[in-house]
Amino acid sequence: MPPADNRLIIAGQVAGACETRRSPAGIPISRFLLEHHSSQTEAGVSREARCRIPVVACGEALAGIAGRLATGAWLRVRGFVSRANHREGEYRLVLHAARIEMLDHEPSED
Repeated sequence: MPPADNRLIIAGQVAGACETRRSPAGIPISRFLLEHHSSQTEAGVSREARCRIPVVACGEALAGIAGRLATGAWLRVRGFVSRANHREGEYRLVLHAARIEMLDHEPSED
């Protein structure tokens, strides 16, 4: 299968506590919820965009960063999306973080 684009960069606030566990192979895996709110232009009209997306951070470095996040912290997360490992038939998307950038304040609209 040829490689396909699958990249997401989204900024928002941590919504709730981060949970960290270890995989059977001993790899730390942290999970948290990111809440995004912005104004976007679609078909020439301003539109409010809101979502909450689960974020998974794997490995010592990323899981360590995620494990120290405080509720309400502003972040920019870069990674790829995939289907969550839930019951068959569920299509909940999860953002698998490749980079977590702490922001000092709410990101400005570009």
